[in-house]
Amino acid sequence: MCGRYATSRTPATLVDDFEADLGDLFEDTGADYNLAPTKLAPLVVQRTGEDTVRRELVTAKWGLVPSWAKDPSIGNRLINARSETVAEKPSFRKAFAKRRAIVPADGFYEWYQPEGEPGAKRKPPKQPFFMSAESGLGLAGLYEFWKDPEGAWLLTYTILTTSAEGEDGRIHDRAPLIVEPDVASRWLAAEPWPEALDHLVPATPGVLRTWPVSTEVNNVRNNGPELVEPIPIEGE
Repeated sequence: MCGRYATSRTPATLVDDFEADLGDLFEDTGADYNLAPTKLAPLVVQRTGEDTVRRELVTAKWGLVPSWAKDPSIGNRLINARSETVAEKPSFRKAFAKRRAIVPADGFYEWYQPEGEPGAKRKPPKQPFFMSAESGLGLAGLYEFWKDPEGAWLLTYTILTTSAEGEDGRIHDRAPLIVEPDVASRWLAAEPWPEALDHLVPATPGVLRTWPVSTEVNNVRNNGPELVEPIPIEGE
C-alpha cells in the first residue's frame, strides 16, 4: 500500500513537469515530506469545458469520499484503491471510469518488519524505507467531488496500488502504480479505456531507488527534507 509519501516540487515545477495549468481549485500547500492521509496535496486532473480540454493542477484531500457517502469520514479508509478490483468496487468504479488523476510525488515510504532473533519474545522495530525516482513520480490516482449538507464541495483522491515484486516486495507486498508521461493524456481522459491498468508501471525494482530512512518519519508531526535522507542500518 501507499500510506505516506513526500511531495516537494514547486507549483512552477509541477506546471512544467506535468504540462498543466494552475486550476482555480489549486492552493499551494508547500513542500510536505511526511504527507499522511487527510492532508491536502497537489493533484493533476483533466477538466473538460464546452470547447476546451485542459490539464490542470488542483489541490485535494487524501482519502476518497464517494459522491454518495453520507459522512466524509469514509475517506479515512479509502486512501488506496486496489487495481485488481477498482473497476468493480462501488467506492471507486465511477471515479475509475471518469475521474482519473496523477498524484505528484518525490517518492513514498514503506516499513519493513525484520524477522528478529529465533525465540525472541518481541520483533525488532519496523524500519522505514523511502522509494523514489530521480525525476520524481506521477502516481495513478482517482478523484471525487462530495457535497456537504451546507452545499460546500470537498475534492478528494485515492492512490491505486498493485502487487509489489522483487526486492521491493520483500519490504511490502503492495506498491503504487506509476503513470509514465507517454500514457498520461489517455489516463487522464474521461473516456472508456478497459485496458488502462495494463499501461501503468508498478513501482518495482528497475523503476525506483530504495534506501532506509530515519524512524523520525513514524511521527506525522515531523516534517522536513531530512526525513528522506538515507541512513546506515546497524550491522550492514
